[in-house]
Amino acid sequence: MIAQVMLSINFFRNTTVLNLGMNDDVCQGLAAKTGNDRFAWDSYRRFLEMFGNVVLDIPRSAFEDEMDEVKFECGVLEDSELLVEDLKTIVDRFKKVYVSNGLTFPENVLEQLKLAISAVFRGWMGARAVKYREVENIRGLLGTAVNVQAMAYGNMGETSGTGVCFTRDPNSGTNELFGEFLIDAQGEDVVAGIRTPLPIAKLQDAMPEVYDEFQKNCNILEKHFCDMLDLEFTIQEGKLFMLQTRTGKRGGEAAVKIAVDLVDEGLITKEEAIPKVLPEHLDQLLHPRFSDTDSDEYKKSVLARGLPASPGAAVGALAFTNEKVLHNEEHGIPSILVRDETSPDDIEGMYSSQ
Repeated sequence: MIAQVMLSINFFRNTTVLNLGMNDDVCQGLAAKTGNDRFAWDSYRRFLEMFGNVVLDIPRSAFEDEMDEVKFECGVLEDSELLVEDLKTIVDRFKKVYVSNGLTFPENVLEQLKLAISAVFRGWMGARAVKYREVENIRGLLGTAVNVQAMAYGNMGETSGTGVCFTRDPNSGTNELFGEFLIDAQGEDVVAGIRTPLPIAKLQDAMPEVYDEFQKNCNILEKHFCDMLDLEFTIQEGKLFMLQTRTGKRGGEAAVKIAVDLVDEGLITKEEAIPKVLPEHLDQLLHPRFSDTDSDEYKKSVLARGLPASPGAAVGALAFTNEKVLHNEEHGIPSILVRDETSPDDIEGMYSSQ
């Protein structure tokens, strides 16, 4: 049995469905063709969750609960520790999640594609998309489009991986690569916080040739776009795939430094540099901050650590769901959103919290 080409469907910012085209027959064919059963079943369980959540609106928590239960039963902490038989169990349980939500997983690959494309256009006026356009001041667009492309697989073993990277530090503006990657991973694993990623500099040790090529590509792209960029990439069995790039978001301090450095490097003029420092960048420079984070008193007061989604210090009630932040906002209660992992589903809560 020959495995067909699977697809990646990319639409709303940071929302992607990977491995579209997967079903029982394709999974078996992919395992036979690659000789890697774990890769095939890992790809299948990922697709079932993404398709169910993004296309059919099944809550992610329904899949996460099943995943956590299997990992607990197997005595493992990381997804990458699951064996082939464990992944088969997860696939079976994920299909039952569809049934419990009154749905049936579509084995027909053309039906999968049709449903995914329909979800793109249906989501254009969804709450997350509307909120994103509002906060980013995106106006006057007539509609959206869907990007369909062949998959590159980062979950094919120790010579594969996936990552995200800024061509310069988005916090300080320093002219050095700033990003993270994971070996034997796919898609949103890096940004979701499901596994602890490695700093991009470690890629030089793990795959030196890939790192050199990636760094070269970053320089080419910066010179072409004349700005600091945000990139996503996948490595499939030692081969680098540059997936997409866009202008990188940056903090206030970084915005000023990057604009000045780009002028000094001859990439842009002073007149072109000024619009790169936005009013919100200057506002960020005025955010309250802890005065001495190196002091013993400060360090002793730390209760927990996490990945920050906003610069500066904030005071508010801890909210552990997107809905709680919105509820608190309605009642005039400032909130700090705390989540196990980053998800586009939380965009309203992110912008409504402190």
